[in-house]
Amino acid sequence: MTDRLNKIYSEIPDCEVFADIGCDHGYIAKAMLDNGKCRRVIVSDISEKCLDKALTLLSDYISLNLAIGVVSNGFEKLPACDVALIAGMGGREIISIMKHAKSLPDTLILQPMKNVSDVRRFVVESGYKIRLDKMFKSQEKFYELLVISKGVDRLTDDEIEFGRTNLSEANADFIEFIRKNIEKLSSYAENPVMGEEQRQEMKEKIERLKKCLR
Repeated sequence: MTDRLNKIYSEIPDCEVFADIGCDHGYIAKAMLDNGKCRRVIVSDISEKCLDKALTLLSDYISLNLAIGVVSNGFEKLPACDVALIAGMGGREIISIMKHAKSLPDTLILQPMKNVSDVRRFVVESGYKIRLDKMFKSQEKFYELLVISKGVDRLTDDEIEFGRTNLSEANADFIEFIRKNIEKLSSYAENPVMGEEQRQEMKEKIERLKKCLR
């Protein structure tokens, strides 16, 4: 697996039935079975061609009735599971998948590629508690990872924007991300053609970022 997939995998809890929505090659599903982190897996993708890659990888487990593949738009045709992963999609696509699901598992691992604040707000409004919300770096790119389970939660504005775990623990990857953004915005703010109102907005953003380092 890639470094990114390994970091996602490391945060998936043990479970009975694990589902990977938009599974691509099925590497995480196979790792779950290989290491005994679940009893059965469901791999799904909206594309039959993409799903075939995962079915090939999991063929031995399929023959033992420990894995199945389903062509499905999100959870539409999925059997029940207790933990599901949705990774590598835009935040609004993840929200759409959750909105259109007739039922959702108790625990979800989400790795949105953008619009992460929208995802945080949506999951809390949908009856989920954010258990983990951290940034990690892989191959010079920064990613956000959320582990959520059914429950009641409330987020501050800063937690919606930056992530609760990032603020409470501030790991090295998050600190690097914040510092790079401060440098970038500070450079923009020095642009002589920028209007005073825009410059002030930029300075306020920089101050919000600096608070994450305190």
